[in-house]
Amino acid sequence: MIEKNGVPSKELIESCFPDQIVLEKPKAIIECYKEIPCNPCSTSCPFDAIFIPEDINVRPLIDYDKCTGCGICVYNCPGLAITVRMLKGDKVEMKIPYEFLPYPEKGEKMNVMNRSGDIITQGEVTKVHITERHNKTALVHLEVEREFLYDAMTVEVKHGR
Repeated sequence: MIEKNGVPSKELIESCFPDQIVLEKPKAIIECYKEIPCNPCSTSCPFDAIFIPEDINVRPLIDYDKCTGCGICVYNCPGLAITVRMLKGDKVEMKIPYEFLPYPEKGEKMNVMNRSGDIITQGEVTKVHITERHNKTALVHLEVEREFLYDAMTVEVKHGR
């Protein structure tokens, strides 16, 4: 499916996720579907949780025992292919990259989209983290219903407020 329309199948998406028990703590989810020479996620991880095998073209691997879900890799992924997720009861807390102005605001309800760009639900912004070092990418903390764990990917961009 990904070769035909650029959208990964549900099975391919789920293969990027650890067992749900691991997601009781925040963990990076790396959705690299192509083997390309790229390594900013591994070089930026302060916990050495992400590593690239000897061939830089191989997709990154993650050691969930080392991953703290800090989100530094999210900022540094040029393909916007990394999110952080954590299960919280009937909700999923996501940390997603956001590179548009104006930034969302805490408490704001936003349309949540899947990998095809379809609006699938609404989520609530719980925090917007912006650092001087990463001034072009915000890390938006978003809460959605647990049923959207595998489907939610990003939010609809809002223009002007």
